[in-house]
Amino acid sequence: MMFFRWLTSQTLRNALTLRKHVRRLLAAQRDILAPQAITNLENALKEYDAVIAAGADNKTLLAQMQKLEEAANKWIKPYPHAGWRENIEVILVAVGVAMAIRTFFIQPFKIPTGSMQPTLFGVTSDNLINDPNFTIPTGLERVKQWFEGVSYVHVVAQTDGTLSPTTPMTYFRNGAMQVVEPPVKFLIFNICQSFTLGGVRHTMWFPPDLGEAPLEFRCGLDADHVYHKGEDVIKLRMAAGDHLFVDRITYNFRKPERGEIIVFATGGTKIEKQDEFYIKRLTVLPNERVQIGNDRHMIINGKRLDKTTPHFENIYGFDPATPPRESQFSGHVNGVVAQQFNLYPNLAPLFPDQDTVFTNSGDNLMVFGDNTCNSSDSRVWGTLPASNVIGKSFFVYWPFTSRFGWWTR
Repeated sequence: MMFFRWLTSQTLRNALTLRKHVRRLLAAQRDILAPQAITNLENALKEYDAVIAAGADNKTLLAQMQKLEEAANKWIKPYPHAGWRENIEVILVAVGVAMAIRTFFIQPFKIPTGSMQPTLFGVTSDNLINDPNFTIPTGLERVKQWFEGVSYVHVVAQTDGTLSPTTPMTYFRNGAMQVVEPPVKFLIFNICQSFTLGGVRHTMWFPPDLGEAPLEFRCGLDADHVYHKGEDVIKLRMAAGDHLFVDRITYNFRKPERGEIIVFATGGTKIEKQDEFYIKRLTVLPNERVQIGNDRHMIINGKRLDKTTPHFENIYGFDPATPPRESQFSGHVNGVVAQQFNLYPNLAPLFPDQDTVFTNSGDNLMVFGDNTCNSSDSRVWGTLPASNVIGKSFFVYWPFTSRFGWWTR
C-alpha cells in the first residue's frame, strides 16, 4: 500500500525525502548535540512517522512536514558554507562513482602507436611542409574532418631566425635537437605547446596528441635552418588514434581467449617502458609451443593458424604472393622473412626462423600486433604474466570512422 501511495503522491515522496534528510543530519551531529536537542528531534521524527503510517491526507502531511522542518531548524546546528559543502559532496560522489566504473567496469584507452593497424589505428601524421599547394580545409569540411579525427597544426614564422633549443645539450632521437617545449596539460588535455624562433615565442593552442613520436620528428624541424617571416614552420595533418573502452568485467568470469584484443600493463615484463598500458592481440596461451613459419602463419602445438581460425580471418586473409607491408594484414613475420623483404632489423629476435620453437611456460601469455611489419611484441620481449591483463577492447568511441562502435574482431 505504501508503495502505491509513493507512486501516486509527490507530497509523500517529498515527505519521505525530508525525513531521510533530517535523520541523516541527526546521525551526523548526535555526538555534538545537547541531550535536549536529540530528544526533541527524536520525538518530532516519531510523530512524523506516525502521521505517515496513518495514511494522512496531503494537507495534514504538509503541516507535519512544516513542524519537522521547524524542529530541525531549531535544534540542528547549521553548517558553515552549506551550499559549498553540498556541491563538493556531489562532486566527490560523482568522482567516486566514475573511479569505481573505471576500476571495475570500463576504462577508456587511446592507442598511441600503429602496432595494431589496420585493425585499430594509432596516431598518424602527414608532413605537408613540402606541399605548398595544399590548402588546409575550412568551414564544414574542416568540421567533418574533425569528427573523423583529422586535425591540423599550422605555424608560420613571425620573424626571421633559427629555432632555439628548449634545454641546452638536450636531444631527441636521431640526434635532432629538442626545440619544442612539452605540451602544457590539464588533466588529459593538451592546452598549449610553444617554441622559440628568432627570439620570438610561438604558441600552438590545443595541439593534437602526437602519440609516441615528438613534434620535432613528426614535422621535421631543423634547428640549423634559417626561417624567414611568413614561412611555414610547421604544417601537419594529424589523424587521431582510436579511443576505445576496455571491458574490465568479462575476465573476472572467464579467462582470455585466443584472438581477443587485450589491454595489459607492461610492469614485470621485458618491455622497456614499465609504467605503460599496451594493446595487442592475444595469440599464445599458457603452456603452448609456438613457431612462425616462413609462410607468415603461426603454428601452435603443431597446428597451423589460418583464416578459418576465429579472430584471425583478416590477419591470415592476405595474398601469399603479396609481400608483407606495413599497416596491412600480412600474417606474422619471423626473422627470415623480415630480412628477405628488408623490414626493420631485429624485428623478431625470438623467432629468427621457422624451425625455432618457443615454449610459453607457466601462467604467461604471448601477444602480437596486427601490424606485423612494425610492431614490438612477443617476438621481441617474450611473455607477459596473465595477471597483467586489464581487459579486452569492446567499443571504439572516437573518432567517427568505420571502426566506430562495438568491437568483436
